[in-house]
Amino acid sequence: MGIAVAGMDSLSERAALMREALQKSQTITDNVVTILGSFDSRLSSLETAMRPTQIRTHAIRKAHENIDKSLKSAEVILAQFDLSRQAEAKILKGPREDLEGYLGAIDQLRSNIRFFSSNKNFRNNDGVLNQSNTLLATAISKLEDEFKQRLNSYSKPIDPDRLFDGLPNALRPSSGSPGNQGEAGGKSTSYSHSEHHNVDLETAVYTPPTLIPPRVMPLLHDLAKQMVRAGHQQQLLRIYKETRSLVLEESLQKLGVEKLSKDDVQKMQWEVLEAKIGNWIHFMRIAVSNIVKLLFAGERKVCDQMFEGFDSLSDQCFAEVTASSVSVLLSFGEAIARSKRSPEKLFVLLDMYEIMRELHSEIETIFQGKSCTEIRESALGLTKRLAQTAQETFGDFEEAVEKDATKTSVLDGTVHPLTSYVINYVKFLFDYQSTLKQLFQEFETGDDTGSQLASVTMRIMQALQTNLDGKSKQYKDPSLTHLFLMNNIHYMVRSVRRSEAKDLLGDDWVQRHRRIVQQHANQYKRNAWQKILQCLSIQGMTSSGGGSAVGDGGNSSGVSRALVKDRFKIFNMQFEELHQRQSQWTVPDTELRESLRLAVAEVLLPAYRSFLKRFGPLVENGKNPQKYVKYTAEDLERMLGEFFEGKNLSEPKR
Repeated sequence: MGIAVAGMDSLSERAALMREALQKSQTITDNVVTILGSFDSRLSSLETAMRPTQIRTHAIRKAHENIDKSLKSAEVILAQFDLSRQAEAKILKGPREDLEGYLGAIDQLRSNIRFFSSNKNFRNNDGVLNQSNTLLATAISKLEDEFKQRLNSYSKPIDPDRLFDGLPNALRPSSGSPGNQGEAGGKSTSYSHSEHHNVDLETAVYTPPTLIPPRVMPLLHDLAKQMVRAGHQQQLLRIYKETRSLVLEESLQKLGVEKLSKDDVQKMQWEVLEAKIGNWIHFMRIAVSNIVKLLFAGERKVCDQMFEGFDSLSDQCFAEVTASSVSVLLSFGEAIARSKRSPEKLFVLLDMYEIMRELHSEIETIFQGKSCTEIRESALGLTKRLAQTAQETFGDFEEAVEKDATKTSVLDGTVHPLTSYVINYVKFLFDYQSTLKQLFQEFETGDDTGSQLASVTMRIMQALQTNLDGKSKQYKDPSLTHLFLMNNIHYMVRSVRRSEAKDLLGDDWVQRHRRIVQQHANQYKRNAWQKILQCLSIQGMTSSGGGSAVGDGGNSSGVSRALVKDRFKIFNMQFEELHQRQSQWTVPDTELRESLRLAVAEVLLPAYRSFLKRFGPLVENGKNPQKYVKYTAEDLERMLGEFFEGKNLSEPKR
């Protein structure tokens, strides 16, 4: 119990001590709170007192930052002004001595303009920009002059020899070719129509010439680029076109090409025009496809390098530079196609048409793109005009043959010049069979172009026969009429048999016209020899009184000697007349001439021998028999050998 009381007292004492401690702690806390409250009041007062100082310090710091910015901006602006002065000095000095430095100065000036354009707050900004733009315009103007001067300096007409060095050996022209002559007037024959097709153009290797030195091209490209950036595309195109197009035309002139109008062609004599046509054909055949591959291809390369990065500008420039030269190349063909049609122009029209067709794919390749549309259309238009004119010339020729009214007469009945002309014309046509088939396809819907050529040829031959029939009526002697027709139709048949025309016209045509030749030969014999053969007939030989008659028991029984003498005299007179006249006539074909002589001899000599054998003794037994029996059968045969030789009267007899 006592222990419990003691314990309780101990706890009470401890509790009292704890209460006392807590009271002291509260007192201390209150005192600390009071002190802290005092500090807060003091700090608030201090902060209030420090605020003006803080504001002034911040303002000073901002001022320093603004000053630094302004100084840096001033340094940049001053640097731009310094660069502008340097660029201005180089620009005013010009590009001649240091082109690369001049181009760098323009780039710097552009950079300065961009700088001031983006810094609108600069007080004198507008004035500086105006001055810089004026200086840039001056720089570009000088740049144009420099571009023009340098392009002119390095743009020279190319010599033909240098150009042809880029051709494959098989296509290089001979020394007599256009472009290798001192002048373009001579007609060249060093490259024929057929020879052209023997060259393998597909595998031929071409080496385009270098038209502008490679070391110069980068500088010209930079000049062009600066002009484009300055918006001076049109000035650039004008300068480039004027310079390069003139050089191209001069190159063509060196090759022998000249520009001719329709009026120029009409005024020329055919011999002069023919030479120029030969020149043009030769040049076009050898050179144009190669010029397209060499000269124009070289020009395309120059354009592409000059305007690299500006493809549309390159195409436009190439089209404008080459347009005039292409026009020069096509002008002669245009003049011929539009000039007055005549038969002798047909073959040159076909040559020109063939060449233009061959060039079609090359032109499409080199002159591709929208800018070159007009050039391509010009070439295609010429091709179609040549085809149209050639077809119309065909019709003209057929009509001209049928209506030919030339006064040229062949007194000896030989082949008429018109016949040889037309036949040679037709034979030449067959050198152009493939070309003609292409031409017919231009206008015909049918596929059988071979039959069209055959039809045209037959119509021409028929027109010739019609004309010859008319010309044959000029002869007063019917026998000469038939000799003339025999000679001319035989010439036609022989020429057809020896040419490709036979395959086209066919054996039926040949056989039919051979029969016509034979018919005219028979008609000649009938008309020329029927009368003289009647002298050798026994009809009317019986005596009707008067004169002496001889009765020898032979075939001449009861025949009047006077009548026999008269028959011999008439025969001699008629034969001599025939000999004199027909030895001046001509059968130019040896085989036909011998055949005709033989046909005459086969009817004349047997009749003469029979008459001489039967009635000759009546005369030989009388006075002056040689006066009546002047010729033996052998004499007649020899004299027949002089027929159809076309002898002049002044020539001595054989």
